[in-house]
Amino acid sequence: MKFVFTLIGLIILSSCSKNSVDNENCKFLLDLNVNVTVNLSLPQYSQLPFAGNSVYIANAGNAGIIVASTGADFFAWDAADPNHIPSACSVLIPSGLNATCGCDDENEYNLVTGRALGSNNLPCSLKNYRVEQNGNSLLIFN
Repeated sequence: MKFVFTLIGLIILSSCSKNSVDNENCKFLLDLNVNVTVNLSLPQYSQLPFAGNSVYIANAGNAGIIVASTGADFFAWDAADPNHIPSACSVLIPSGLNATCGCDDENEYNLVTGRALGSNNLPCSLKNYRVEQNGNSLLIFN
């Protein structure tokens, strides 16, 4: 009887798989510790509470952080294009709720979903950070 239960347990454990699929092409970005506070009262962030705006924050993450606002929610993404080896041109440039890579292929991403736009079918989505609003401040962390 112990043998049967052990066999059933091994079958169940061996049938489990990882929930996420690792794509070999999506390993360009480092998993860096991010802990940034954004004061929405400061002039450089004054447009962020309004829907459809985004701002770039330097010196955090792999190539900075882009924070986007839908009016109801805030989203934070690493500003490095996950489909490129890090370089000077792979930093994303935000424009409203989209961001574009500065490289020749001009990869474009949605700053609400993190997914690539267009018909390129890029394998990697943007690296997301958590955002919590605390009064007039945003706490961005991973």
